Amino acid sequence: MANVMLMTLNALVEAVQGTLLYTGLSAKAGFASVAIDSRKVSKAGLFIALPGSSQDGHQYISGAFDSGASIVLMQEDRLDAYRKVALEAAKQHDGALIVVPNTLRALQQAARAYLDQFPGLFKIGITGSSGKTTVKELTAAILGQEHRVIMNEGNLNSETGLPLSVFSVRSEHQIGVFEMGMNRRGEISELAAVLRPDIALITNIGTAHIGILGSKDAIAEEKKAIFSQFNGNQIGLIPEYDAYADYLQQDVKGTIKLYGPRSTLPFGGGRNLALDGIEFIWNGKTIKIALAGQHNILNALAAAALAQEAGASNEAIEKGLSSVKPLFGRGEIFKGP
Repeated sequence: MANVMLMTLNALVEAVQGTLLYTGLSAKAGFASVAIDSRKVSKAGLFIALPGSSQDGHQYISGAFDSGASIVLMQEDRLDAYRKVALEAAKQHDGALIVVPNTLRALQQAARAYLDQFPGLFKIGITGSSGKTTVKELTAAILGQEHRVIMNEGNLNSETGLPLSVFSVRSEHQIGVFEMGMNRRGEISELAAVLRPDIALITNIGTAHIGILGSKDAIAEEKKAIFSQFNGNQIGLIPEYDAYADYLQQDVKGTIKLYGPRSTLPFGGGRNLALDGIEFIWNGKTIKIALAGQHNILNALAAAALAQEAGASNEAIEKGLSSVKPLFGRGEIFKGP
């Protein structure tokens, strides 16, 4: 199967506001994949060299071209150290070398521009202190009953994981379901700027990352940034039972709705079956979900609320929830002999 061109060289240079240091490509040439690990570069791929505390991607520019990269992005402050070797590699392979102020930001800008090519894609964003991956998987399972759905795999939800996942979107996809995580202040705002979700949901405000942000108030502020790209036409969903529910609704340019046991109908209750999963009553029907733990009743409610807002039928919600299997290493039950 032939590689699908994701974006042309000219469009990429414009999207990342870069300087074309060298090119052996035509302006209409482009890239068919994206990697930040030189070991994962494929033919006609884009390699983005990210600086790091222990490893610097700029050390692997030559290897990326050797592996088939057609375009490489490098960072301005690495030019003095890597210009010569990068230029030699680009010329040897008739590739293109683009210089940008910040390669992480360029990855995110490129992902945003790539999504602009799919104006019909309905985008859902999910964040919170816990439950993000489970809610994403449940939501995708429901919406996948009636639509062609794309989601980020596993927990690829970081400042690099989300934008890399975005490049898997194709023209056949109708709905994108993406989770957003954070490891530093300002990260959710950056990811929201990449995705610009039509619907966004917060699972909860907990103490995960409190060592980074310092307080639950700061965590709530960070998670609330998932609504930062709203312009009045979007919908935000927040848990009715969270202590920060009132704060999360304030000054959001969109419609905010509560979800939970009281707010999400036709939810009729749930029961923890211990190792046998949970029961979830929806529209008068009892659904068996193969996820253990009382908390997964709330995760299923979050997914049902999201799916409702995206137009899912009650039948799709019932079938989707009952079809879900635990992810490897997340909620799997291992029974002894």
